[in-house]
Amino acid sequence: MTSDIPETPATRSVPFADALAAGPVVLDGGMSNQLESAGHDLSDELWSARLLAERPEAIAEAHLAYYEAGADVAITSSYQATFEGFAKRGIGRERAAELLALSVESARDATRQAAAKGVRRPLYVAASVGPYGAMLADGSEYRGRYGLSVAELEAFHRPRLEVLAAAGPDVLALETIPDSDEAEALLRAIRGLGVPAWLSYSVAGDRTRAGQPLEEAFALAADVDEVVAVGVNCCVPEDVTPAIGTAARVTGKPVVVYPNSGESWNAQARAWEGSSSFAPEQVRGWQQAGARLIGGCCRVGPGAISGISRTLAAA
Repeated sequence: MTSDIPETPATRSVPFADALAAGPVVLDGGMSNQLESAGHDLSDELWSARLLAERPEAIAEAHLAYYEAGADVAITSSYQATFEGFAKRGIGRERAAELLALSVESARDATRQAAAKGVRRPLYVAASVGPYGAMLADGSEYRGRYGLSVAELEAFHRPRLEVLAAAGPDVLALETIPDSDEAEALLRAIRGLGVPAWLSYSVAGDRTRAGQPLEEAFALAADVDEVVAVGVNCCVPEDVTPAIGTAARVTGKPVVVYPNSGESWNAQARAWEGSSSFAPEQVRGWQQAGARLIGGCCRVGPGAISGISRTLAAA
C-alpha cells in the first residue's frame, strides 16, 4: 500500500536525533485501542499485525489519527509481527518480510496524508520491535525470563530488525522490554544496521518486569552509540517519574516515556482491567524531570495525545 501523495519536506525535514536535541517530541498512543475503536477485531495472537495482511489501510488511518492529534512520531504495527508468529498462521518468510516492511510504509503513508491535510511539522516513523514474549502471546512479555540465552534472543530479533531497518524508518523502537538479558540481545542485534534506536523497558516500580534494578538495565545502553534515547513504556503512570531520573543519570541520553493508561492486562481473559490513572497534565512533570520523548501506550488514545501536545507546547 503506497499513497499517491508525494512525501514533502515537512514530513522529514529534521533528522530524528536533531529533533530530540531541539526540544520535546510527542509520541503517539496505543495502536490496538485506536483500531478497536474503529471497529476492528483484534482477538488474535497476531494482534494488530494481522491487519497488515488484511487491512493495511486501517493501520495507516490509525497512524493518521495520531498525527492529526499532535503526535510527531508514529510507532509501527510491527510490535507483534515476527517471522515465527506469521509462520504459525501459515505465512512464509518472504511474505512475512513484506508485511514487516509494510508496517513502516503504512506509517510513512500516513505522514504523507497528514502533510496533505495541512500538518506542517516534521513527522517521524518508529519501527516497533516488541519483546520475544509478544510473539508467544501468553503474557510473558510482562515477565521476561524466557529460558533463552542472550545469543538465542539475538538470533530471534536480528532477522526482523534487518528487514525493518531496510524499510527506512527514522528510528527503531526497542519497546516494552521486560528483561535486561533481552535488552542486551537487542543492543547487539542493532549494531551495523545504520538506524538509530531507543530502548524502552516495561517496569514495575524501580525494577524491570523481570526484577532487575533499573540502574543496571539502563546502564547497558549507556555506551551504545546507536541508542539515542532510553526510558520506559507500558507501565503505570506512577512509575514514570522515578525512572526518568535513573535513566538520565545512568546514561546521559534523552529519556523516552510512554506509559499505559494505568489499567492492567489480564492475559488469560485477554482484556484490560481496572481504571485509568493517566492524565495529560502529568507530562509537565515528566518533562521537568528530564523526559524528551513523551506519549502514551496501551489504552491511551488520540484525545490524550492531543492533550500531551498542548501541554508541552504551553510549557
